[in-house]
Amino acid sequence: MSLNDPLANMFSQILNCEKTGKDFCTIKPVSKTMKKVLDIMKSKKYVGDYEVIEDGRGGFLKINLIGRINKCGIIKPRFAVKKKDMEKFEMRFLPAKKFGMLIISTNKGLTTNDDIADKNIGGRLVAYCY
Repeated sequence: MSLNDPLANMFSQILNCEKTGKDFCTIKPVSKTMKKVLDIMKSKKYVGDYEVIEDGRGGFLKINLIGRINKCGIIKPRFAVKKKDMEKFEMRFLPAKKFGMLIISTNKGLTTNDDIADKNIGGRLVAYCY
């Protein structure tokens, strides 16, 4: 496994564990961005609780899976997106309207495509999940 993009590795590990029907998966290494993305996924009920387990070597994440993820992944290159262009990217990365979510990095932190419309801000696309 290549560790050039830990966030992409996390998403592929989660998707592989979901497809094989596992109850949890472990991710190593851990970063703040990963935790924030997992917080968003947990709030939208795509994953269950997760915990950071310290092992003295950077730690790892243990994520409880609830079987709600059909597909997830990162978006590269990280396209800049404005509120008015959001629908174009939703059509590109999500299978249907109001089905799934895009995770966007803004100057106010990570958020979803639904929150972008409410807050009237833009950002850069990071990931998708449905």
